[in-house]
Amino acid sequence: MIVFLSDPALWLALLTLTSLEIVLGIDNIIFISILSSRLPKTKQKKARQIGLILAMGTRILLLFSLSFIMKLTTPLFTILEQTISGRDIILILGGLFLIAKSTTEIHHKLEGDSIVGDDSKKQISFTQVILQILILDVVFSLDSVITAVGMTDQLGVMITAVVLSVGFMLLSSGSISDFVDRHPTIKILALSFLILIGVALLGEGLRFHIPKGYIYFAMSFSVIVEFLNMKLRSKSEKPITLRGK
Repeated sequence: MIVFLSDPALWLALLTLTSLEIVLGIDNIIFISILSSRLPKTKQKKARQIGLILAMGTRILLLFSLSFIMKLTTPLFTILEQTISGRDIILILGGLFLIAKSTTEIHHKLEGDSIVGDDSKKQISFTQVILQILILDVVFSLDSVITAVGMTDQLGVMITAVVLSVGFMLLSSGSISDFVDRHPTIKILALSFLILIGVALLGEGLRFHIPKGYIYFAMSFSVIVEFLNMKLRSKSEKPITLRGK
């Protein structure tokens, strides 16, 4: 502890890593907010909190399993002269899940569910939401932990950065969720971003690297354009509405 407090390099590593963890966690917050919005209002906050706590727990467990994380990059088998590792499998499955789930959510928001059948069967359960959040937590946590391992070799710094970033996300998740709910086009845009991230994860798993700078630029440009559209629509008499839960 004394060494940590007296070493500026460790403080800088903690600050940098915490900032990166928060940036990497924004996607997680948006997805958790969108999934929890399918639940009744009284359960949404609890779902977000449980989802983020699970994300923190998953990342800390993975950090304590550094040797296992490093072995995930060891080739397991080869397909069409392409080596596939455990990390690749997780990224591919996670990317496919993100693409499929985001597409389904866009369909639900724009088209709605079929009116045929019992309404109780169409209502997503709290357990289903938490399970889906947990699956995505594993994917996002893997990327987060690999980033942490690449930044520093101090386990204490890594865990502290994860706890601080999740604490920030817990405080801001409600505001982000409310903002996304108040602006339906932002919700669709966020789901489109998740499809883009899913494609990037799929490409990464197949060893086709897509520079993250391109992805972040595209997302940032889209957000700027959408905020300009929101400014122009602010005088509109009738706001855009999406399908209900």
